[in-house]
Amino acid sequence: MPAYKIAPFLLFGTYLVSVTVDAYAPAVSKPPELLDFSPLGSLTVPNVGCGTIAWSTDKGRPNPDLEELVSVAGSQGGGFFDTGERYGSHAKTAFGMGWGETECLVAKLIRQEANREGGTSKSIVATKFTPSPVRTTVQSVVEACEKSQQRLGVDSIDLYQIQMPDIVKPMRFLGFDKTFDKVYWDGLAECYHRGLVKNVGVSNYGPTLVSQCHEHLAKRGVPLASNQIAFSLIGRHNGAQQTLDRCNELGVKVLAYYPFAMGLLTGKYTTTPEEMFADNMLASSLSLSTSRRSIFERQDLERYAHGDGKLIPVGGVSPLVRTMERIAKRRGATVSHVALNYIICKGAIPIPGARTAAQYVDNMGALHWRLTEEEVSELENEADNLGFSFDGAGFKRSNAKFVGYGMEKWSL
Repeated sequence: MPAYKIAPFLLFGTYLVSVTVDAYAPAVSKPPELLDFSPLGSLTVPNVGCGTIAWSTDKGRPNPDLEELVSVAGSQGGGFFDTGERYGSHAKTAFGMGWGETECLVAKLIRQEANREGGTSKSIVATKFTPSPVRTTVQSVVEACEKSQQRLGVDSIDLYQIQMPDIVKPMRFLGFDKTFDKVYWDGLAECYHRGLVKNVGVSNYGPTLVSQCHEHLAKRGVPLASNQIAFSLIGRHNGAQQTLDRCNELGVKVLAYYPFAMGLLTGKYTTTPEEMFADNMLASSLSLSTSRRSIFERQDLERYAHGDGKLIPVGGVSPLVRTMERIAKRRGATVSHVALNYIICKGAIPIPGARTAAQYVDNMGALHWRLTEEEVSELENEADNLGFSFDGAGFKRSNAKFVGYGMEKWSL
């Protein structure tokens, strides 16, 4: 009789595989490692991903931190990395130039890890197509996909997503505001049928648009695998929760960016060193550094953290963080782990950013356990009682994007 029995449990479309000991089997020193993953289209991915938008591509210099991160991910069975053609650390990227820099960096790091003695190449990479006024045909999607395919150095992209609805309309004031969302969907279908991509997804689509896209692609025989949206404990309003619910109904996996609400849900803005226990001190030190925040971002985050007595009640997010700390201490986890685990419990995959192996490993601490239903309800009640929701800071918004000539908005 085998020493262990594998018992899979399906929780909101998430597989958490538990390992139970057979009392009559011979004892072994160490049980098999728990598996914590979800189906994503034809893929099987870890229930915590890794965002790459903050990865440095400056001058092509070696980056030991990122090299170690990818190596650690490989040693844990391979990571799930999310990138995009528009990602890059150079200022020119924000103005529509230098696209593809982060894609090239991701490919280089994964290739280096695969070629290293004892290395692995099991990592999964998702990238994104960015709508623009010059992209108005199915062929424009195919050509962009082929370029991403070349930069990533793969025969077929694991997950190819549309980054946002077609909102970039610099000539809108002259009446030129025709949208090409359906054209882009046909472009995704063409990429899928040509074998350029294994799965297709969208980003920042609300319940109505994701339903329309799902139906449109289905008529072409293409399953919609994912929808990436901003979602966190304090980012459930403004249509995010309704979008998640609709995606769960459709079988479309939600990928959640801003899972920490830009650091607010790690406790680093609200907890003093005297109040932190050791694990949360570590989590705080591993969270995204304020040194890279613009002055506008810092001002907004401070307002969320402590309140302004106007739009944000005095105390800001602190009451919720205190509750998260209590749960974290009871669970032997960190505040960051609680923030990520909450999202997993809701049926989504959080995509926190990480720039070092230590950050990546800390994020993975949200795996292999689940909050109870009572803890989820307690967290949601405390978040609702704050009296505000998070929609980004500075020029980084959950419902808008800086597109060179200004900010363009969408709504879920």
